[in-house]
Amino acid sequence: MADVIFFEKPGCGGNARQKSLLEQAGHRVIARDLLSEPWTPEMLRPFFGDRPVADWFNRAAPAVKSGEVVPEAMDEASALAAMVERPLLIRRPLMQVGDRRDCGFETDRVEAWIGLGGAAAQGKMEGCLRPDMPPCPKR
Repeated sequence: MADVIFFEKPGCGGNARQKSLLEQAGHRVIARDLLSEPWTPEMLRPFFGDRPVADWFNRAAPAVKSGEVVPEAMDEASALAAMVERPLLIRRPLMQVGDRRDCGFETDRVEAWIGLGGAAAQGKMEGCLRPDMPPCPKR
């Protein structure tokens, strides 16, 4: 099984479910606070691979939901600069196993990458679990 460096927003219910699924699959999760990490564009960029820039963003971030930040209107450099300034914009979780990095928690993608060992994902595994609730604190 893998050692997964897992950048999360502490207290996020979705991230807690994702970590639990990884642990059930036998992986060791090394959790880190996404919001207090001293990000640089060079550190962040490898997590996004060949995904379109708009897919790098946390769609539940208040600035995205309000329309203040429009991911589809951003190029790579402006997106990375915005995320370094406001890490809440980063799609979570960011995960690293060895030299490979990825963002988000698409169960099919995680299964193909490191395996979920038969651990069954129940319900939505990415994004805010409680869209009816007020936005998370901006930390």
